[in-house]
Amino acid sequence: MVEVNFDGLIGPTYNDGLAAGVVPSQRAGSTTNPRAAALAGLAKIRLARSLGLRQAVLPPHPRPNLGWLRRLGFRGDDERVLRAASENDGMWLRLCSNPSSMWAANTATVAPSSDTRDGRVHFVVANLQHMLHRAQEPEVTHAVLSAIFRDEARFAVHEPLPAVHQLGDEGAANTLRLQVGERPAVHVFAWGRGAYVRHAASRVPARQTIEASQAQARLLELEPARVMFPQQHPDGLDGGASHTDVLAVAHGSLLLIHELALRDVGSVLTELRRRLGSALQVALARNADLPLQDAVATSVFGSQFYTLPNGQLGLLVAAESRENAAARGYLDRLIADGHVAEIREVDLRPALRHGGGPASLRLHVRLNDQELAALGGHVLVDDALDAALVAWVEKHYRDRLTSDDLADPQLLREVQTALDALTQLLELGSVYSFQR
Repeated sequence: MVEVNFDGLIGPTYNDGLAAGVVPSQRAGSTTNPRAAALAGLAKIRLARSLGLRQAVLPPHPRPNLGWLRRLGFRGDDERVLRAASENDGMWLRLCSNPSSMWAANTATVAPSSDTRDGRVHFVVANLQHMLHRAQEPEVTHAVLSAIFRDEARFAVHEPLPAVHQLGDEGAANTLRLQVGERPAVHVFAWGRGAYVRHAASRVPARQTIEASQAQARLLELEPARVMFPQQHPDGLDGGASHTDVLAVAHGSLLLIHELALRDVGSVLTELRRRLGSALQVALARNADLPLQDAVATSVFGSQFYTLPNGQLGLLVAAESRENAAARGYLDRLIADGHVAEIREVDLRPALRHGGGPASLRLHVRLNDQELAALGGHVLVDDALDAALVAWVEKHYRDRLTSDDLADPQLLREVQTALDALTQLLELGSVYSFQR
């Protein structure tokens, strides 16, 4: 199997419109540099490739999202819609201009062909219904994934679950896949709330429902013996870990996890060892050693694994996780205990002003050689595509963007020109509504 990381390209309207827990008006008037952010994202892809990882890209979504602004009641031609949406504090315009699709870990949930009943790679596009700026993504995401994974004999790209309260779905960010040797892989679907089951509620509204997780497992064609449905820890949710990947990451037979990632984590680990055997490796972080707020702030579990030439694992981490004493202590223990052989860091702060680690930007997909050869488009990154993407960013992206600029009709034209050129470069066809 080949592991391919599909990184979300950072869009031309990169701005501080909204992040989880941020009131939009608090960001009014801020200035960002979309060009520097996008180039930082491409530099991360370049570093990952140098470490031996296979990298691919997913295109940004069109922003500002005029279709949604019109659904919100703003009328007239494009210029009038933008101007009306920018009035008062401009909240709706910023919400509909957020380049949140760059967080590709939320794009979909994936099961490799080695795990599924029908022997195809399955994708369930996330509905992301909890947050308005992310709920705009599924339509374009489905079109993009369908263009890339177009061979229906090998791939199945499912539409998102209905975007209702009972079926909140946040994609792969709430799943873990573990496999030890030749034993069947286990998929861990974590959830924060249940519409029809009793559960311990968190104070912060949880996004993922158990009903959505169970539907994902059915759509992904996974046998019941391959799945588990533990609850996210309410204290972890309240502490800012809205997704499981904020406090846990898995690779093969290795699980890095904070004790506040899952409720009754001891029982979950016991069941995993029963299914996967004693060769399962677990690096459990105790809250006393790595406080929840430090784990969340440093994105230490948002790290990305890579394999060294000798078969040992390395870990690509956000630079801030090495600057925090508690997070650094946990990482040092990973090396001391032999879980990883080396740790490399990347500074993504120009691209991730609201936090997140290297893994936040990518959708992880396991493919065999035939599936890799069947990919549509030209999305696998090589030196030529890397150079072409850098040139594309430098040609089309602004180096200064304020919230006031989002109302500029010229920016809208620049974005559409840029994305039209990108889909031609990536050979994806007309995946955006403005192209049709």
